Amino acid sequence: MRQLSFKLLSCSLLIFSLQANAAMSDINRIYNQMPALDGFDICMGGGCAEVKHVALTDEEWQQIISVFKNAGNVTDAAQERSLIAQAIGAFESKVGTKTNTANDRAGTFGNSGYPGQLDCNDEAINTTTYMRLMRQNGLLKFHEIEDTRTRNFFFNGWPHSTAVIHETATGARFAVDSWFYDNGFPATIVPFAVWKSGYVPEDSPVLRK
Repeated sequence: MRQLSFKLLSCSLLIFSLQANAAMSDINRIYNQMPALDGFDICMGGGCAEVKHVALTDEEWQQIISVFKNAGNVTDAAQERSLIAQAIGAFESKVGTKTNTANDRAGTFGNSGYPGQLDCNDEAINTTTYMRLMRQNGLLKFHEIEDTRTRNFFFNGWPHSTAVIHETATGARFAVDSWFYDNGFPATIVPFAVWKSGYVPEDSPVLRK
């Protein structure tokens, strides 16, 4: 439990108010689930305080697959990372309508007026689940999925978590962070060392809050 708690350090005040409601057994179960298109769990509410079980229809899954098919023959890891980012945005759009998280805004602070907000822990776990579905269905050829990771402090002083992948050929690691933009936007994928240093995209709405 100590190791998982370190990985799930909060990026917001929200986790402190909801921590009592977020059973560690649920977090472990969702993080270690073997997701399937006909049923997988999604974290929401901050620190996985709420759990929703969702599924994708064949039509919805084909729309996500089209992100890769429309790119033609993916020939390198950099191109695949770009497609992963787009596919995560597509996942968020589909799942958002099923879980009332379609109005999720970038960041965490200042979003109390919008329903269905996710903190960085929710985002990191959900993004990992989405990438596992991609991997299981043969969409990822150049990357492996790692556990989520947390950087100690971020621009406003709070810990922040992300999903992580690495190139199978080189071992180069990348953060896959879907917290910097509103629901449905492509995820931000940057070298893990860059992310770890406190990276925030210059056009991210979190910098304007």
